[in-house]
Amino acid sequence: MRDGPFRPSLNIDRLRAGLRETGAMFSRLDVVDETGSTNADLIARAAAGDDIAGAVLIAEHQTAGRGRSGRTWVDAPRALIAMSVGISAAGVTPQAWGWAPLAAGVAVVDAILTTTGIQAGLKWPNDVLVDEPKLAGILAEVASPQPFIVVGIGLNVTLRPDEISEPGATSLLSLGTDADRNTLACNLLSELAKRLRSWRDTGGADSALTADYCARSVTIGSRVRAQLPGGAELVGDAVGVDERGRLCIGTGDAVVAVSAGDIVHLRPASE
Repeated sequence: MRDGPFRPSLNIDRLRAGLRETGAMFSRLDVVDETGSTNADLIARAAAGDDIAGAVLIAEHQTAGRGRSGRTWVDAPRALIAMSVGISAAGVTPQAWGWAPLAAGVAVVDAILTTTGIQAGLKWPNDVLVDEPKLAGILAEVASPQPFIVVGIGLNVTLRPDEISEPGATSLLSLGTDADRNTLACNLLSELAKRLRSWRDTGGADSALTADYCARSVTIGSRVRAQLPGGAELVGDAVGVDERGRLCIGTGDAVVAVSAGDIVHLRPASE
């Protein structure tokens, strides 16, 4: 892909040099010009028998990026960081797998802060926000037949406002920051390695990860309205996240734990 003055291609040599700083967590990295979905590509590799633990795949352009509940994530060439990583879930009980995208969310927020000075927040379960607008999305999927988890991240970097098709989304450029994608990607890989290694070695979320997630959450401590399948609603105070990564909502009569798959939409109770 030809470089442009505004959106240069990623420097794979620089990224691979940064990969070495993550230790054994990530061992190989590929950058492709275009693909449908980096998550789908890693899942296909796993289905074909490849060991994708430690694999990092970055696309300069995704034509079929996906979010939670099948929502699309549209980008422009070289304007995002569209990255998927493969991690082994061996030794982690399936009940704790829901913490993998939450750990990744902490990593994304911290990488953004380190690179740009912008303090983002986490809307449970997988949205990275700056105030109200969405800056990044995270999608974790289980690959088979081996116990692998693929964590995909779409982070808007230099998208102009007229290029952002998702309502309520933003980019680092729109926030007034001209971030270098290579630096941001290296910092993101470093933070992902730290958080996902701890999740894997602990077998779930330890007290430090739980505390760090809660400190970055814009959901916990607020009053929320969870829209459930079939039109039902659950209104209450978001009081925490349990050992499965489920959101705990206090209704006054009980504390109800809901998973991402249980909820169609999560909004402030006032909306």
